[in-house]
Amino acid sequence: MQLKENYKKIRTATIAFCNHLEIEDFAIQVAKFASPAKWHLAHTTWFFETFILKEIDKNYLEFDANFNYLFNSYYNNVGSRVLQNNRGNMSRPSTNTVFEYRKHVDTKMLAVIDRITDQKIIDLIVLGLQHEQQHQELLVTDVKYMLGHNPLLPTFADTYNLVAHKNTAHTSIKIAAGVYTIGHQEKGFCYDNELGVHKVYVADFEIDNYLVTNRDFIEFIEAGGYADFNLWLDEGWSWIQDQKINAPMYWHKINNQWHYYTLAGLQKIDLDAVLCHISYFEANAFATFKNKRLPTEFEWEIAAKKLDWGLRWEWTNSAYLPYPGFVTANGAVGEYNGKFMSNKMVLRGASTATSANHSRHTYRNFFSATDRWQFTGIRLVK
Repeated sequence: MQLKENYKKIRTATIAFCNHLEIEDFAIQVAKFASPAKWHLAHTTWFFETFILKEIDKNYLEFDANFNYLFNSYYNNVGSRVLQNNRGNMSRPSTNTVFEYRKHVDTKMLAVIDRITDQKIIDLIVLGLQHEQQHQELLVTDVKYMLGHNPLLPTFADTYNLVAHKNTAHTSIKIAAGVYTIGHQEKGFCYDNELGVHKVYVADFEIDNYLVTNRDFIEFIEAGGYADFNLWLDEGWSWIQDQKINAPMYWHKINNQWHYYTLAGLQKIDLDAVLCHISYFEANAFATFKNKRLPTEFEWEIAAKKLDWGLRWEWTNSAYLPYPGFVTANGAVGEYNGKFMSNKMVLRGASTATSANHSRHTYRNFFSATDRWQFTGIRLVK
């Protein structure tokens, strides 16, 4: 019964966010990495149709035979798929058809979910709900990217600023050197990349119990931080030169005053609010500027229970790699995390865009060092 209620609650939350969109918003793809809202709605539905309904009923009739091709993301085991940068070319099926697809699959799922006793299928449903919550945050970030690149910088909703939060702590925490246990050890859901509980040794470190603010980062900008190659990793320096980057994403200097685009519209920057939409390269350069560094993901996890976290996904200085003993599962589900363990950096925590009950201190998020459209921030260590 609880699983059924969770299913309804999570699936409804996705629609509630989309109720703020105009019909024209659903199909737009501004960049390769930012998928259209319509695609998110269909892809999360495709997950339940493909991995649950087809699995439990071999006579199940697909809503549309083309949808496996259109809305498969990266599961090679399931078949061919549309290239990611072509998701915005799907004027058909219509947005209304996608909503009908969701209704169709939800009706089928709610009719059978209480009768499922196979634990493997139950685990897949739980994974599907966690997957939907991931896409709820991606919906927020992708919609913000779309509207934030609209010439009018339109308001999504007055209640969706999401970047106005401030630090509630202003001290630092000392952690003694020692051997610590890393990895998911508690009851409840986790992703496979959190498994492989193991020991690590860390030296003494002191970690800030607060995140870098807009005021802090403006100091970096005004000190010439984007012009000083000494602060940057070589690849990061090449990136900001090539892309002509001189401020965080969504920042605009208007009449000599900094503004930023929020989902509540264009606003003057709140200097004391926590910095957002920053790349790993920018975070690393800022840390160097402050004569500090980013924490490793192990330092972050060790300190997490003493930290005030959850406002931003926090860049760590750790490459995204498997824990000891990590084994990729057989079949399509095995493609969920393992195959992305290359050229990515780990982020820890959660953000104001993260869905409720979708965060834990062992969660390992990961993005490329240049990515900025997520709700990312900076915590420093010395």
